Amino acid sequence: MKNSEKIIKIYKILYEIYNNKIVILNYNNNLELLISVILSAQTTDKQVNKVTENLFKKYKIIDDYIKVDITELENDIRSIGLYKTKAKNIKNTCQKLKKEFNSKIPDNITDLMKLNGVGRKTANVVLNKAHNINEGVAIDTHMIRINNRLGFVKTKNPIIIEKYLKNILPKKYWGNYTNLIIGLGRDKCVKNPKCRKCSLKELCNYYKNNNL
Repeated sequence: MKNSEKIIKIYKILYEIYNNKIVILNYNNNLELLISVILSAQTTDKQVNKVTENLFKKYKIIDDYIKVDITELENDIRSIGLYKTKAKNIKNTCQKLKKEFNSKIPDNITDLMKLNGVGRKTANVVLNKAHNINEGVAIDTHMIRINNRLGFVKTKNPIIIEKYLKNILPKKYWGNYTNLIIGLGRDKCVKNPKCRKCSLKELCNYYKNNNL
């Protein structure tokens, strides 16, 4: 089976299992989306949602983040990992949005990555959710681990992984593929994988090569 056929089969299997079970970030507009994604680095979406429930009631517009004292913003997101760095990134990002982008969330990956706290993964997520643009595939630790185990790649380099996945996966699936892989990564394909209980085991190189 070609990898282009294999990945579509995997996508459809995972879609049936995880598409309605994935915890998603709660937001009401593109600014809230951007802030949520910045906060989500090395933090679960569930924890981010707990923080933003009150945060978004307090901060309505870009100027609210710009004007607030950094210490106060830090306290508002203190329960999030790396809260000091994230508070600084949020303030700097909002300042750039106002000064350079007319207070609008950019609709291209180059400009998004000029914002503090926004890497390629974050930019891909924001493009997909805010503008319905599939410019790339968001690569996180789950994506690196699982796509290696499935046999699609043999590298931990996110740029190489993204490039290869874009070649074998139809563009319409790019945005959701990451979400489905994250679902699998949290459920079955953990550090010590539960291979025998996984619906992908017959399609997985790791399962076959380790005689599990």
